[in-house]
Amino acid sequence: MKRFMLFAATAILGVTAVHANSTDHRRDVEQWRADRVARLTAPAGWLSLIGLEWLQPGDNRIGSAADNDIVVSAMPAYLGVVNLRADGSVHLALAADSGALIDGKPLREATLVDDVQAGEGAPTLVSMGTVSFLVIDREGRKGLRIKDTEAPTRRDFVGIDYFPIDSAWRIEADWVPASAGQTLEMGTVIGTTEKYPVPGTARFSRDGKTFEILPVIEVPGDAQYFVVFADRTSGRETYGAARFLYIDPPKDGKVTLDFNKAYNPPCAFTAFATCPLAPPENRLDLRVTAGEKNYRGGHAD
Repeated sequence: MKRFMLFAATAILGVTAVHANSTDHRRDVEQWRADRVARLTAPAGWLSLIGLEWLQPGDNRIGSAADNDIVVSAMPAYLGVVNLRADGSVHLALAADSGALIDGKPLREATLVDDVQAGEGAPTLVSMGTVSFLVIDREGRKGLRIKDTEAPTRRDFVGIDYFPIDSAWRIEADWVPASAGQTLEMGTVIGTTEKYPVPGTARFSRDGKTFEILPVIEVPGDAQYFVVFADRTSGRETYGAARFLYIDPPKDGKVTLDFNKAYNPPCAFTAFATCPLAPPENRLDLRVTAGEKNYRGGHAD
């Protein structure tokens, strides 16, 4: 992947690093790191992904046999047929001897609820042994996200490398509320574009310059805002496409950006994720030497 060529910086307002107790801050970041690794390595975590298969209109036969339309070696020879209907719905008919469960039940067929339709609920999960899959919707394009608890990426996980914890990268930024209806477009690694509501702008100073970063509301009702950013370490010490960061909503006109909690997207670990790319507005002309570094486990940009 090419390095980012556009970076965002302005010279408007100045802010300072948060002067938190360094011992408490270190403990907080260390606990956050432990929780992050636990989620990543969980049986259904991102490391368990083994496939992302986009459905074609009509019947899509799935199983481990070579004559299936979708071949997944960890599945039975002929699991069944996934039908993408003209109205966009997805119907699954399982083979009689598949041994698969639909949402934990021994059903033979069902219409599958995708991750967008599910909203705050859960999409339909089809499982067999260590393998499971669900339907995802990306701008109307339907695909199967397939996981295996015995995936090599999970089994051979080598851990995460970090920059040293530095309380100077826990920054208190000025918050400027967004205008009504403001949105931010972000491309994805699969070539689609997604649009998110922008609640406001965070402005902070570093190395004598002032920068802006635009958080978004990833899902309506979320308790935190979502930041997708790149910087001068991207494609070098850190993952090239972007890093992620969650922040709490503003209080008294301020937000805290703790870049020690900047982390790699799923695409840094697996080729089967659909991650957003850092938008031009969030490409910082700054070396953010905090948070997660490149993953050295084998998957490249």
